[in-house]
Amino acid sequence: MSPRLGLLGVLLGLMNISLVAAPFPAPADLPSHPGLPDPLRMLSGEQVKTRRDWERKRRPELRQLFQHYMYGELPPPGEPARFTTVGLHADFLDGLGTVRFIRIDCGAPASVGIDLMLVTPNATRRRVPVFLAMNFCGNHAVTTDPRVPLTRGWLYNSCKGCTNNLATDASRGGQAQDWPIAEILRRGYAFATFCSTDIDSDRGDVSDGVRAAVDAALGRPIQAADRGTIAAWAWGFHRCVDYLMTDPRIDRRRIAAVGHSRNGKTALLAAAFDERIALAIPHQAGCGGTAPSRGTVGESVQRINTAFPHWFNGAFKQFNTHTARLPFDQHSLVAMMAPRPVLLSNAEDDQWANPSGQFEVLQAAEPVYRLLGAGGLDATTQPPNGTLVRSRLGYYIRAGKHSMTAGDWGVFLDFADTHFR
Repeated sequence: MSPRLGLLGVLLGLMNISLVAAPFPAPADLPSHPGLPDPLRMLSGEQVKTRRDWERKRRPELRQLFQHYMYGELPPPGEPARFTTVGLHADFLDGLGTVRFIRIDCGAPASVGIDLMLVTPNATRRRVPVFLAMNFCGNHAVTTDPRVPLTRGWLYNSCKGCTNNLATDASRGGQAQDWPIAEILRRGYAFATFCSTDIDSDRGDVSDGVRAAVDAALGRPIQAADRGTIAAWAWGFHRCVDYLMTDPRIDRRRIAAVGHSRNGKTALLAAAFDERIALAIPHQAGCGGTAPSRGTVGESVQRINTAFPHWFNGAFKQFNTHTARLPFDQHSLVAMMAPRPVLLSNAEDDQWANPSGQFEVLQAAEPVYRLLGAGGLDATTQPPNGTLVRSRLGYYIRAGKHSMTAGDWGVFLDFADTHFR
């Protein structure tokens, strides 16, 4: 074997990529399923009837199907990451918590650095549950504390205080009202966050993070329409979980992934693919996240693929006008969470995210939860505004628009209390 082929084999092994074509039909050759497909039926048509078959056959198949036809492959874990605490302040929020800044240096070929901010409550010495969230305006934007390092990567100019797509001191606290860290600490939880740009900046024409690193290692160009940025961001969640599993202040059995909108899509994918994440709260995640791809309300697959071609892989574009050919829908991704709790939260005026369709997604995922003896959805119809359905498959809708508020966090905390306490 030539040295070049040997290196390729090593890289493919790290990435879990085979030189053999995936054993799945081309999108045009898939049968049409106008309704939500049975999550307990294999692609071959075999019916899953036992927990063993779900865990050993169907769940792994769904993981492959979602990567092949929609999200693209998650980057490889790479070599073991290095964790370095670069800052620590025990007087955060007037002594309510201790904030740590952890640098996660991910090994080759997925060579990127993630700046994780972790805040733990000072009121207890016990291990505490943690909310892990990705932000897209920088760690410095979630708090006014001037000691939080400014995010170094590309940011949206729409983020407060950003100039030429870079953070400035005027950016500090720009989204603090959306992240009630003090209340999270008072309720006995830790809070951890990292910025999406550390993993891959949210640009359709530029790849400058983990995707770029992996592609450079493989010697191949990247196409924006085949990039799979949401899968890359989910990989970022997993690397942060790697660290949280080592922190003596964190209860590793009670890690919750939370996110709003595109970050909610990412939080659900990350949790569905990593059983170390014990609970998921994808808030107003909509198309490509918690709303059915076959839905007729709100954002469509074609619309999201046109507006954000880098979020999903190239195969997903082939379903733009043929969503009935998808061999799964988002209820199958929710079902991959089973038996772990998941809360789909919405707003009445945010019809772009299809709140009623999200309730149908929960209903369609319920057979898997029932098969695993985990209960299911404790509601037969969509609940009225302001009513939290606290079952393993949870649902909430409020008045208002597409946003994440301190009031939403109160609901997130209530749902976590139900399943973590």
